[in-house]
Amino acid sequence: MTGLAAGVRRTWRSCTPLAFPMVSVTRAVFGDLPLGAGTVEKFQLQSDQLRVDIISWGCTITALEVKDRQGRASDLVLGFAELEGYLQKQPYFGAVVGRVANRIAKGTFTLDGKEYQLAINNGPNSLHGGVRGFDKVLWTPQVLSNGVEFSRVSPDGEEGYPGELKVWVTYTLDGGELVINYRAQASQTTPVNLTNHSYFNLAGQGSPNIYDHEVTIEADAFLPVDETLIPTGEVAPVQGTAFDLRKPVELGKHLQEFHMNGFDHNFCLKGSKEKRFCARVHHAGSGRVLEVYTTQPGVQFYTGNFLDGTLKGKRGAVYPKHSGFCLETQNWPDAVNQPHFPPVLLKPDLSGMDLWEMDQI
Repeated sequence: MTGLAAGVRRTWRSCTPLAFPMVSVTRAVFGDLPLGAGTVEKFQLQSDQLRVDIISWGCTITALEVKDRQGRASDLVLGFAELEGYLQKQPYFGAVVGRVANRIAKGTFTLDGKEYQLAINNGPNSLHGGVRGFDKVLWTPQVLSNGVEFSRVSPDGEEGYPGELKVWVTYTLDGGELVINYRAQASQTTPVNLTNHSYFNLAGQGSPNIYDHEVTIEADAFLPVDETLIPTGEVAPVQGTAFDLRKPVELGKHLQEFHMNGFDHNFCLKGSKEKRFCARVHHAGSGRVLEVYTTQPGVQFYTGNFLDGTLKGKRGAVYPKHSGFCLETQNWPDAVNQPHFPPVLLKPDLSGMDLWEMDQI
């Protein structure tokens, strides 16, 4: 991947956006890290249609409030009210994950004849950047007129990855649209694949399940996986399978009909330099709609299969299996080991740096 790379866009819409909506940005202390390791700040972006809170620990979305058809606002993302919740072992609630999101088989890959060994943290594989990925570090914030930009430098060798990587993640709000923009520069060839790992429940976080959510994903193919959730290498058509979500399906009935434990699969999209519609989730009870637009070649649809109710979230909520879903726009899993998958390598140019960029709405 060289030059300007593909973008990812993810959009939340609760009603028709205004042409020039006002956005307020406020800044506050969220908490202090142990052993004097730094202060975590919270940035609240608010328009007339939604409010989102993001903290500098892992660039994490901790709250996203949207009104229902009656005008009642609810927080739609799973997470914690205090910093301590995010410092415990938890399933990446709301965080930016990287240097490489998703799984790398056996935590190994070879570049220019050299084999790299990554941290193993998910069965036999490496997941979401390793033991201390981008979700478990403090980022440097800068307030913008309608959002906030976070930056950090991932040093050469961090979690086993080659080369220094400079990364910028920007959140901006425009009416009912939240945009996440990612940029990265590498000092040497390295795989890069960033995404946001928010878990949504359009009925409101703390609601028991997502079975009444109606899901559409505009993908003609998906990636079958092995028992450790690594793609087998096949790019399979969705036609005639449980993975055909091109027309809306009610999630609970669909899982029951196909005797499925849930989704944790990459859907193959038509990559583009311009944002394209990717997915839509509708909750009839509240009237809320989540739409996703992206220029990335894939989206991982995950239905919270590993949530088990042991974590205590905001307002005393517990999060059992299938109480939230993720739509993680990204490159395909294990792409660094599968040459026929879309390219995931960021290479330095003649000046020693290359730019990788993507947007997420």
